[in-house]
Amino acid sequence: MHKDLNLIRAKGAFIIDMDGVIYHGNRLLKGAAEFVAWLQKNEKKFLFLTNSSERSPVELSQKLARLGIQVGPEHFYTSALATAAFLASQRPGGSAFAIGEPGLINALYAVGYTMNNVNPDYVVVGESRSYNLETLEKAVKLVLAGARLIGTNPDMTGPTEAGIVPATGALIAPIELSTGRKAYFVGKPNPLMMRSALRALGATREMTAIIGDRMDTDMIAGVETEIETVLVLSGVTQPGDIDQFAYSPRHVLEGVFEIPE
Repeated sequence: MHKDLNLIRAKGAFIIDMDGVIYHGNRLLKGAAEFVAWLQKNEKKFLFLTNSSERSPVELSQKLARLGIQVGPEHFYTSALATAAFLASQRPGGSAFAIGEPGLINALYAVGYTMNNVNPDYVVVGESRSYNLETLEKAVKLVLAGARLIGTNPDMTGPTEAGIVPATGALIAPIELSTGRKAYFVGKPNPLMMRSALRALGATREMTAIIGDRMDTDMIAGVETEIETVLVLSGVTQPGDIDQFAYSPRHVLEGVFEIPE
């Protein structure tokens, strides 16, 4: 497994995935606190970039604080924020039928969107605990009536303490299959999300590395935006999975605990 720790440490900015990199559910992963302390001590620019749309940056900041890591909300960017920004740029002041958690709903409200279950401009799907057959039927009906279908991210699964669970890509698939419409996904690996992250960081791609646990979102996002790619094996991807992809990460680590000197 190739890795050049000196090259990684020399980077001035880091885009870091959360699930499977920093924590699993409510369990901190080995060396995560030391890694964040190293970033802060060396005055690195860093942004936690998550495809999860469940929580707001304030909630993510509080979640890390509960796990013993103090990081302000300005260090977080989610697929919910990216999705809301995209919709606001496409159709300012529009309306949406949203299937998702407060992080997504609040992001939509914050850009001036309203909730509409009659004739929305968009049907927006993120991770959802309240997903059921009724919401699914409603979404299908609205898409068939002309609403555009948007997914906060294409992840089929996500890691939790209890194991792998279905994520947005899996929840939106029945709507795609029932309507014959393809969803547009805003989160990683969409370059839109990566450009938003670099803007939020105030960093160039040359000075930045992306650290993630997924080949199909984090690593492809890094490859396509020409950012140094660091795969950690503490989440979804196993060593045997890497060769199934046509592209490779530049570095493969057991976890972020390897990075601090």
